[in-house]
Amino acid sequence: MPRPVTAGVDGSPESLTAATWAAKEALLRNVPLHIVHAWEWAPHPTVAVPADTSQRDWAHQILLEAVEHVRALHPDVSIVDQLVSLPPVTALHDASEQSALLVLGTRGISGFAGYLVGSVALHVIARAECPIVLLRAGHHDAKGEDSAASASPREVVVGIDFDHPCDEVVAFAFEEARLRGADLHLIHAYSAPSLYGVGTGQRSGRELQAEREKTLVAAARQLHDQYPDLTVTATASQGRPAPRLLRAAKEAELLVLGRRRRDSRFGHNGPVTHAAMHHAPCPVAVVPYG
Repeated sequence: MPRPVTAGVDGSPESLTAATWAAKEALLRNVPLHIVHAWEWAPHPTVAVPADTSQRDWAHQILLEAVEHVRALHPDVSIVDQLVSLPPVTALHDASEQSALLVLGTRGISGFAGYLVGSVALHVIARAECPIVLLRAGHHDAKGEDSAASASPREVVVGIDFDHPCDEVVAFAFEEARLRGADLHLIHAYSAPSLYGVGTGQRSGRELQAEREKTLVAAARQLHDQYPDLTVTATASQGRPAPRLLRAAKEAELLVLGRRRRDSRFGHNGPVTHAAMHHAPCPVAVVPYG
């Protein structure tokens, strides 16, 4: 049985946005949608829980409302819902072990609400076994509902780090671009050579850029042969990666980043991932590799 696309919900608008996007992804992949809500009994429940309703019943209502919301928008998607009495980080990590993709909601820099943003999301992203996609409430396609008729092509952007092999990240980006009928844009940002180094046998900035772009093209060539109809662009530019990727994300359908699995031991995410979580205007996919 194919692994599902999983969405974590908590009753927030962000999580409903995530579940709706996950339904579209499940339809594109032709796999089921798994909607999961994790809850823990608390001696002093939040004011959101009505006085005449048990915490478990309230949690079940949150789950059912999410399922009904998705079914109303995507009646053709196959949905499996699950109520889990576990800490959210544990429940979502367990779900990631059985999923092709895990989708969560986030508010970016506007604040925190619900358990799928803030520290829980950070912990899940840093430890998940499958790719995770983060979305903000109210997200829509970067080019609007009529994006198919737009003069400019749709695009999936992927950040490439030459310091670590990341074949899984590139492969994920290729497949996402194929599913969407979008172009693929590989981006690598690098530090400029020192003024002292130029003229003492080291490469000039222009030579270094040409070499980095050549490496990008080589990294994509093998997969490009598997996707002959996909338009692929490779760009290497001097500067910090986060600002460069965020600029490209303004016109993108999806921004794809990588996370080394070995970093799971420390439970942290890199600065580029943090910047994308808080500032990217499009959905952000974080793909574990290594």
